[in-house]
Amino acid sequence: MAGRGGPPGGTPEGAPGGGEDEYRSVVFDESFVRAARLQEFSAQERITDHAPAVRPRPPLRRAGLSRQALILVVLIAVAFGTAIYMGVRHPYQSPTVERAAEPARMTVVPLAPRERVPGADDVARLYAHSPAAHFRTAADGVPLPGARRTAHFSEDQVLNALTTAKTYIVRSALDPDVLRGGQVRSVRVLLDPDQFQQFDQSFDSPAADGRHTPTGWLIRFDPARAELADPGIRVDGSLRIVESDASTLDVTADHTMVYALRPAHGDRAEESLFTVRRELHFRFDRDDLRLHQTRLVGSYVQAGPMSCAGDSANHLRPLLAGEQAGAGLPAGTDPFRPGDATALCGTLAEGAQPKV
Repeated sequence: MAGRGGPPGGTPEGAPGGGEDEYRSVVFDESFVRAARLQEFSAQERITDHAPAVRPRPPLRRAGLSRQALILVVLIAVAFGTAIYMGVRHPYQSPTVERAAEPARMTVVPLAPRERVPGADDVARLYAHSPAAHFRTAADGVPLPGARRTAHFSEDQVLNALTTAKTYIVRSALDPDVLRGGQVRSVRVLLDPDQFQQFDQSFDSPAADGRHTPTGWLIRFDPARAELADPGIRVDGSLRIVESDASTLDVTADHTMVYALRPAHGDRAEESLFTVRRELHFRFDRDDLRLHQTRLVGSYVQAGPMSCAGDSANHLRPLLAGEQAGAGLPAGTDPFRPGDATALCGTLAEGAQPKV
């Protein structure tokens, strides 16, 4: 007699391991049943609805897997962002030092004539009998030298620096609107913004202190005294460029400009020549080159004929045809008085005046 729970007649012969092993391959565990895509309807459901014996089951939601995938994506994004941040802000990188523009240093020296200022009715005659007879006219007198690359700057960058320096010279010394004291914006926009405050203060509160001298930034005549008699200003000079360090280009400009002037708002009078020798030192970093702007480091101006007693900081006040400087000496300088600056003055050589 078969034991309890066994098949009638006992376990079949030849069945290894007993009856349970015989059906092991066709018995499914609970997880397999739950994962089945088809599910059998109950007897009641089949009688009521006449439905098929099975119905499809909705797919299982793998919430755990989706959550893990989301966490993995977030971790990858954080790691990638950290790598970028460390590449941009490397903890061992030396911080970038922003170098502020140094204040421009300016010197304006009036040149007083020994004799009366010569004049003539014909401007061409004045030029023909002066040292400026061979000078070129206006911007043609500011030629650009050949641009060659340096150790750390390309040929285009060198050319950019020279072109910006020339533009500054033309606008600040050859523009009739600037010469008559009308406007200064065309010169201001060429400067590095770090120098705007010094530039603006120079025109709002001019002073002969070597820092806030309008005639150190540009050339302009006292509109109440003189006006331009001929727009064909004679110019001669040169531009020189050097690489001062791996991040800076320096341009030195040395030009002599000769202007034909006549009395302002007066009757027909003789014209005379006025000469300005100006040396400018420009500095360019890579941002200046990219933005077509410059930093004026230094300005040294000699101008005459003028009286040494006049104020040449705000406007140049030329001596015109037939006038002379007279004593023309500045007031004495008191070395015991704080802030009392030494006035500079020179003598205009006779050979610098036209022989008419």
